[in-house]
Amino acid sequence: MTIKQFLLALRGRLWIFLALVGGTILAAVVVSLLLPKSYVSTVSLFVDNADQQTLAGQPQDPRQRIGYMQTQVDLIQSPRVARKVAQDLRLDQNANVKAAYAKSGAREDILDWVGASLLTGLKVETTQSSVITVSYTAGDPRFAAQAANAFAKAYIDVTLALRTEPNKQAAAWFDDQLKSLRKQLDEAQGKLAAYQREHGIIATDERLDVEQTRLQELTNQQLRANDEMYALAGKSGVGSRAGDSSPDVLASPLVQALKTDLLRAESELQQLSTRLGPNHPQYVQQKAQVDALRARVASESSKVTGGARNATAASAAREAALKRDLERQRQRVIELRDARAGAATLVRDVDTAQKAYEAAQQRFLVNKVESGAKLTNVNVLSPALEPSRPAKPKVMLNIALGVILGLCLGLGAVFLLELLDRRVRSSDDLVINLGADVPLLGQLKPWRPAGLLGGPGGNTRALPSPT
Repeated sequence: MTIKQFLLALRGRLWIFLALVGGTILAAVVVSLLLPKSYVSTVSLFVDNADQQTLAGQPQDPRQRIGYMQTQVDLIQSPRVARKVAQDLRLDQNANVKAAYAKSGAREDILDWVGASLLTGLKVETTQSSVITVSYTAGDPRFAAQAANAFAKAYIDVTLALRTEPNKQAAAWFDDQLKSLRKQLDEAQGKLAAYQREHGIIATDERLDVEQTRLQELTNQQLRANDEMYALAGKSGVGSRAGDSSPDVLASPLVQALKTDLLRAESELQQLSTRLGPNHPQYVQQKAQVDALRARVASESSKVTGGARNATAASAAREAALKRDLERQRQRVIELRDARAGAATLVRDVDTAQKAYEAAQQRFLVNKVESGAKLTNVNVLSPALEPSRPAKPKVMLNIALGVILGLCLGLGAVFLLELLDRRVRSSDDLVINLGADVPLLGQLKPWRPAGLLGGPGGNTRALPSPT
């Protein structure tokens, strides 16, 4: 079927086309007027990234930000927020709601049931910005605005509760842990103090250094005494000949003077022995003088040697005493080192307990402060207002859709009827349907019953004539 044939068929079945188009438009109008009206109210929320009531907040990167905003959208649509809305609006106390709840036979709580019903009219949208739009659709414009604002308020309250409740629980847990950690710290400090008192250790003194210095001094004194003892023993440990040549004897002025007198007397005695006989009185006198000097030298040398021996014995006794003191001091230093090692272990226990207590106390303070937060990082940009016009049904849109649908139905009906009941509406239909060899006898022109054959004053009607 060509376009010309379809247009001729449309003109031939114009009433059917117009009836379908008009009926469809009328049906769209009637349906639009009969459909219940629904109103949409929208509230805008600004979710700030910065939180001024936290002690450990960190900025989020863009990927975390996108996930965070989607989480907030899911939170607004959660049953907990819907239950809070039902509770704030006191819908569970409405008689009609109670009747509908009883009729439904639901087993869950009435607030949960009402909240699930409220979610059907909720729509939450967000983009890559920090703004979330919450829209609520209802048959009553006032209730639509109340529900939208209630969802915004419930979302803020639930956000605050989700933030403060875990912090309160964490603060209570850390409070219990602080008591235990404080007890452990006190016990560790008590053990350290008792150990220090028992071993005479003062944490702030340098007793070990003092004892080690004293040990070094005793060691040096013992070495000097040992050297002195050996030196004295070398001076006084042999016979008279050795004693005569000992340093102390050689250093004695009296012994040296006596030896000089003895050498002079022996020299004179030898001279007398060459001139006089042994029985001569002068020789006997000189010999007696020599013997007396020799005895006096021996006596003085013995005295000097005896003093050196006494000094050697005293030095040996002092050296032995220093050895005993040195051994006791060495044992004391060892004991102090062992005590310090034990004290160091206890000090480490105290430090560990102190660090654990301070870390727990810091976490407790953070959770304690954040559990008392009164605000969230969500603010209402624009509250929901009572809409003045219904959002649905859209009469003009429905009429436009009715016109389009009516045109489609009318054109489709004409096309279908033309296929079912094919008629000859032009010469082209004869040529197409019967062939090009069929002779054309005539063609009827449009009939004009109001036209006159004889001109404006004539009575004869114009009749169609064959071509």
